[in-house]
Formats: sequence, C-alpha cells, structure tokens
Amino acid sequence: MWLLGLAGAALFTFLLVRQGAPQVGAAFASAGWAIAGVVIYHLVVPVLLDALAWWALFPKPERLSLWQLFWMRWIGESVSTLVPSAAVGGDVVRARLAALRGAPVPTAAASVLVDITLGVFVQIGFTLLGLSLIVSVTGHQGFIRPTLMGAVIGVLAIIGFYVVQRLGMFRFVGKMISRLANADDWHSLVHSGQSLDEAIRRQYARRRGVTGCCAWTAASLVLGSGEIWIALHSLSLHATVVNAVILQSMVLTIRSAVFPVPGALGVQEGGYVVIGNLLGIPGDAAFALSLIARVRELILGIPGLICWQMIEARRLWRARLATNAR
Repeated sequence: MWLLGLAGAALFTFLLVRQGAPQVGAAFASAGWAIAGVVIYHLVVPVLLDALAWWALFPKPERLSLWQLFWMRWIGESVSTLVPSAAVGGDVVRARLAALRGAPVPTAAASVLVDITLGVFVQIGFTLLGLSLIVSVTGHQGFIRPTLMGAVIGVLAIIGFYVVQRLGMFRFVGKMISRLANADDWHSLVHSGQSLDEAIRRQYARRRGVTGCCAWTAASLVLGSGEIWIALHSLSLHATVVNAVILQSMVLTIRSAVFPVPGALGVQEGGYVVIGNLLGIPGDAAFALSLIARVRELILGIPGLICWQMIEARRLWRARLATNAR
C-alpha cells in the first residue's frame, strides 16, 4: 500500500512538472470561490443521493433515519478518500456506525455489501455511457477495446460476487475458520455468518429496495458530474453537460480500476489530463480540475475524519467509565 502511494506521489509530481507548476497554480487560482460551490454541491447532491441509495436497502422496521445515514455516508467517504485503506475502509466504518446507532449488525453489514455490489453494477453502465459519449464527441476509438474488456471483466466479477453472496459465503467462511481453529470460541462465526447470509438474501429479495438503490446510485453518478461542470465553468473551459459526464465517468472508472492506490494519487490527475486533452482541454487546466477535486476531498474529508474519531473516542471513554464503575 505504501509503495503504491509513493508511486502515485511520484506520478503526481511528474505530471505537475510536465504540465508546468506555475500554469497549473494559475489555473487553479482562477477558480476562486467556485471551489466552495463544488464542495457544497458534492455534499448536497452526490452524498445525499448515495445516502438515499443506502437507505432504500434497509427494511422499514430496521431502517435508520435518512439524516443518520447521510452523515455516516459522509464519514465513510472521508475515510475512503483520505485513509490509505484501498478505498474499502469507509464501507467498514459506515457499517460499524450503523450498528452503533441501533441497526442490527447483520442488517448493517448486509446493507453495505449489497450497496457495494449494486453500486459497482450501476457504475459499469455509467462507464459505458461515458465511453459512448467520448467516441461520439471525439471520434477517438482507442478506449473502446480496453474499456469494454474491463466492463466485461467487471460484470463477470460482480455476478460471481452476487452468486457467492446468495449461496451463503459467510457461513462457509465461518465453518472453514472454526474447523481450522478447532476452538469453541470460533464456532460462533458459523452462526454469525449464517445470520449475515440470511440478511443479504432478504435484502436482495426486496425488489423495491434493490430498484431504489440502483436508481438513486445512477442519479448520484449522473448528477455528480454537476460539480465538474461547475469547475469547468469557473476555469472558462468547455463547460458542457456532455463533457462533464465524460470526465466524471472516465475518472471514476480509472479510480475504481486502481483502487489499491491510496486516493488514486497521481492516477486521477493522469486521467484528467488524458481525457481532458481528448476534449480539447489544456493539460494545465485539466490538472487544475483534479486539484479542485482534491481540495473538495480535503475540505469535506478532514472534518469527517475528526467526527469519526470523536464518535469512537466518546464510545471508548464511556466503556472505560462503565468498567471503572464495576
């Protein structure tokens, strides 16, 4: 993980030097207060829509409030973008937070797993939309073969992940671990795994919840391109909806493909530069677009991490007080 992070930092530096640090800095500075608009838009639109997608998966008797899931989603995104955890740490954190706020543990974990599965499936469709748009706008077909191959691999992988979820993979894993450990303390994993498998099956059986999750996720991906449109407009570039959707879909695809790289450092910047050049956007301006996204991640992510640590610290403090009281 650290080696990938260092490689990403080296790529970031190389691209910055190649595009010209003064030119990139000037382009970034020209965005001005529009950066605040990007931050507010991301929090109000994509994060809220992602929270709605997660909210739709919860059965009504066990459903937390939308406000609770909204700030959990914000904290989870903060962890995924700023903590070197291969972009999956945030999902673990939001499942934990949901359980701490009263959702049954199997339901909280199952909702996150199903949300991830459906989210990847919807994102593949969004990638294909971006691919078709970039071919129609630029006529460049070099992305078709690798993107389609990646999409096919992604579809097969997500179908396989769905199948093993329906077959009860967590009970199987629990059985294997308990047999290898050969200890009574580990046998509870079998029951826990079975409970999680049943919760996952129940959520997939709720067609309305699955449909709602996919619809809200798709809306989040498409409308999330609005923040790129704001950034394009602030830099006096080709601020069209099509260009914004192309950049959003292609950059998200690149970030997903290189998820082991912490924060997709360097790779995201390379994606903006390559796709931006195809759309007629100068390299320094395309790099500045990525910097605007980075600043947005920091402005929203740092308070999210602080909030998460405060929640965990308060819980630990209460546990210690309870222990001392005994």
